[in-house]
Amino acid sequence: MALNVGDIAPKFELPDIDLKMRTLDEFKGKKIVLTFIVAASSPVCENELCNFRDSWSEISNLGAQIVAISNDGPFANKAFVQKNNFNFPLLADYNSKTIRDYDVLMPHLLHIKDYNAAKRSVFIIMEDGKIGYKWVSEDPLKEPNYDEIKKFLN
Repeated sequence: MALNVGDIAPKFELPDIDLKMRTLDEFKGKKIVLTFIVAASSPVCENELCNFRDSWSEISNLGAQIVAISNDGPFANKAFVQKNNFNFPLLADYNSKTIRDYDVLMPHLLHIKDYNAAKRSVFIIMEDGKIGYKWVSEDPLKEPNYDEIKKFLN
């Protein structure tokens, strides 16, 4: 079932790079820029998350928190975070449950049977827990419109 703007964002509980379980509820009180990436350490995902890292203070000043999710395990995510000095959580949805809950599952990545990943997507969850903005790409090489995201937050 596709999520739409105005729907309540599905809750999650996922491990971060230090194996600490993180929940959607812990970020309440701010807007949440929830970004799903295709694969840790892939070039386009690295570019995307570095762009969010470099926009961190601007996005934070707009009252928002960035949270990234990949279907990679916490150890692959940790290497990716350490290499790039990301200043926001990267959570491991290694069984793709949250990816399915947000209806952004991309099965058979690169035509490899059962290699599931997340479609590159961004949801902005408002302070009331509802989705205020949604962008989902069928093309794993397409990055989100960062200016549009900042304009929405403003």
